[in-house]
Amino acid sequence: MNKTPRLVLILMVFALSVATSLVMAYPLDGYEETGIRRVEGARLANQGLAKGGTQPPGAMLATEQVDLRLAGKDLSLPPTDSAFTAQIKALLGKDADRYGIAVLDLTDLDNPRYAEYRGDHKQNVGSVGKVLVALGLFQALADAWPDDLEQRKAVLRDTVMTADNFSVSDHHTVRLFNVEKRELVRRRLAIGDQGSLWEYLDWMLSVSSNSAAAMVMRDAMLLRHFGKEYPVSEEQIKIFFSSTPRSELTELFQQTFWAPVTLNGLPLDQIRQGSFFTRQGKANVAGGGNSYATARTLMEFLLKMEEGVLVDEWSSRQLKRLLYMTERRIRYASSPALKNAAVYFKSGSLYKCGPEEGFECTPYHGNIMNFMNSAAIIEEEVDGTNLQYMVIVISNVLRQNSAVQHQTLGTRIHQLIKKEHAVVSP
Repeated sequence: MNKTPRLVLILMVFALSVATSLVMAYPLDGYEETGIRRVEGARLANQGLAKGGTQPPGAMLATEQVDLRLAGKDLSLPPTDSAFTAQIKALLGKDADRYGIAVLDLTDLDNPRYAEYRGDHKQNVGSVGKVLVALGLFQALADAWPDDLEQRKAVLRDTVMTADNFSVSDHHTVRLFNVEKRELVRRRLAIGDQGSLWEYLDWMLSVSSNSAAAMVMRDAMLLRHFGKEYPVSEEQIKIFFSSTPRSELTELFQQTFWAPVTLNGLPLDQIRQGSFFTRQGKANVAGGGNSYATARTLMEFLLKMEEGVLVDEWSSRQLKRLLYMTERRIRYASSPALKNAAVYFKSGSLYKCGPEEGFECTPYHGNIMNFMNSAAIIEEEVDGTNLQYMVIVISNVLRQNSAVQHQTLGTRIHQLIKKEHAVVSP
């Protein structure tokens, strides 16, 4: 028997990590309003009253402080500043052409500065695409109850979701916190696990659970279809997905997640979530296309959110709060230079390895594909100056630790922004 093909199979490593973002979101005082039990666990842990770790200074903002800085303003992306772009490009070094990057400095709103290099480079941004899932859900909420914010909040807080086969499968763990017993369990979501819609949103955006994302996508489609009749029973959910023709489910998927992109003024050919985040979700519903984004369109997304025009001001504010980091920071956001800054963050990665002499495949070091993607808003007061800037980084630098690269870049960009505004660290 010729063993060569089998040997090749053994040596061939295919490592795929879809957008892991192992961070925690939503302000620590948010439990009373949202009912997100994980948030209460993080608050108690920060006080030493439960397991879970403490927070850096930048994660200690109260809910009312996590707000839209540009609400009511109409600020389009400024023209690209060539000098600023040259400074940002220099930070990328010899691998600059393996990046797409956009930086918008809003510290001086009378003179915003925008840097962009390969801003139209398009690639799969992994779990950064989960912000589009949130957009689809908030759009469906607003369409069902355009003038009733209390009802929208009630739906997020009071809808009890039970994980079904859409959640299969995922390697991310979520934090299941028992408020009464003050007990924390970290594990993967399992079929039968229950949480509110707000909690599933939090799991999706904080620890980047693919299982939670698939459940949010399922319910966003249900909300789009049933409107004010949502939520519906578990039996109705089973009947709906088993009896609706696949072509109609694909159309509903696109109405739920593609139409809001266009409705909110973003180009669908430049930013799109094309499928579910789980294997079984993809088997249940065909999305009908690939997933992708560019640095420029992701920057436009963040800017619209900050202005309060993604769906509406309430929805934009809720999304920003869900992106606020209140526990472990990773990748770009793990830069020590950002410890005092409020960071609003989503990241995603996909990497793939193949046989190569002398090369060892480890996480985020792919030699065939090594996508790493970061979207961040940074806010920090330094020496009386309120620094505020947005960063999108899309990279595919092979055989290097892309998580460390993004962390290093986070430090360098923060130092550059401080230098530009003549401030020093406290």
